[in-house]
Amino acid sequence: MTRGLSKIPFLLLLLVVAITLVMPSVPTAANASEINGADTAWMLTATALVLIMTPGLAFFYGGMVRRKHVLSTMLQSFICMAFVTVIWVVFGFSLAFGESFGGIIGNPATFFMMRGVIDGAPWPAAPTIPLLLFAMFQLKFAIITPALITGAFAERIRFTSYTVFIGLFFVFIYAPLAHMTWHPDGLLFKFGVLDFAGGTVVHMSAGWAALASAIFLKRRHDTSNHKPAHIPYVMLGTGLLWFGWFGFNAGSAMGANPLAVVALATTITASAAAAVAWIFFDAVKGRKPSVMGTCIGAVVGLVAVTPAAGFVTIPHSLVIGVIAAVVSNLVVEWRTRTTLDDTLDVFPCHGVGGMVGMLLTGVFASQAINPANETGNGLIFGETTLFFVHLAALVGVSVFAFCGSWVLLKITDMISPLRVTKQEEIMGLDLSQHDESLDDSTAEVAENQETHLAVS
Repeated sequence: MTRGLSKIPFLLLLLVVAITLVMPSVPTAANASEINGADTAWMLTATALVLIMTPGLAFFYGGMVRRKHVLSTMLQSFICMAFVTVIWVVFGFSLAFGESFGGIIGNPATFFMMRGVIDGAPWPAAPTIPLLLFAMFQLKFAIITPALITGAFAERIRFTSYTVFIGLFFVFIYAPLAHMTWHPDGLLFKFGVLDFAGGTVVHMSAGWAALASAIFLKRRHDTSNHKPAHIPYVMLGTGLLWFGWFGFNAGSAMGANPLAVVALATTITASAAAAVAWIFFDAVKGRKPSVMGTCIGAVVGLVAVTPAAGFVTIPHSLVIGVIAAVVSNLVVEWRTRTTLDDTLDVFPCHGVGGMVGMLLTGVFASQAINPANETGNGLIFGETTLFFVHLAALVGVSVFAFCGSWVLLKITDMISPLRVTKQEEIMGLDLSQHDESLDDSTAEVAENQETHLAVS
């Protein structure tokens, strides 16, 4: 990014600060008529749990890349917490949950600068908690979605270009999908699509964006000897993700109620089944049980059960975990035999896991678990409507997320080149993008890298 262009983000931030002086969004009177203390306490907890998933993802991805890219990869997750939050407060919440424009996107002026949120009436799907708490809970989903994409183009993306892309991705991919799926007037919501906690909105959108990114940025210059930097980081990240996912899924019940308990139970069971299935399936193929396989399997199970968590029985959640693990495992193996450089297999795990979960929701959803499901029971109960609704939606969302992301990648690349140079990639993104390193002496490492490049 040139020196002139580098000033624009800071000037935009100053503009936001100036707007706050004109529009402080001071409440007139808090709306507490239907607020339930227990529900509010649980949703405050769930909101914090979902936020911790993003640092968990940072460790999960950071441990998988090579040592010279660890800090850059982790920062890409952390920056989402800061960048997306600012966008959300200014107009992002409005895009996702504001007055509907054709069931596709919200009016950005509805909650501009969080106007009317502190004193607003509760959201219809969360009638017992403050509207502001609902907004903050949904923010955490918006934060982690672009962070999920980073594993696909790890070790080769320019940091400043990445921030441009996630801003565009939020506005043109995430916000419309969230609106269409979770807003009462949304296109997919009215079509009858069930997405309890974000299988479509979060994981499918991130997965297809990851595939588009991997194709667009092409292969790394050096794909040899890709040993994970620190496998204990991967285990720590998995633990934080698994822990936070209880807020992700059980929190989507929007209260401390029996449905939240069901969602919590199906979350743990699907993930456990997927972890076991992954290493058992590896054994069938002659591989030893591994830390990486166990961790990846657990996350795939979490991904797959996300759209189904509040709609299926506990035994069926086991099936979802096993099927998702086997399918994702096969797609990962297929990917390794191609030239596709999805560095950390985001599409095979999150994209494919999300699609499997969406389809299996159409197979196993039961109105006895969640009467709010008005579309119908799943295929296994002898009804076909829900399954075919999900099948049609899967195709539509996939096309939208992949093609939309491809266009945004092209736009971003025109604004600021997405790929680092070959020399910067070989040096490592930690040094080339941030002048930092895991090693004690950054200067010493930089000198060694420069010597290596000179010799090369």
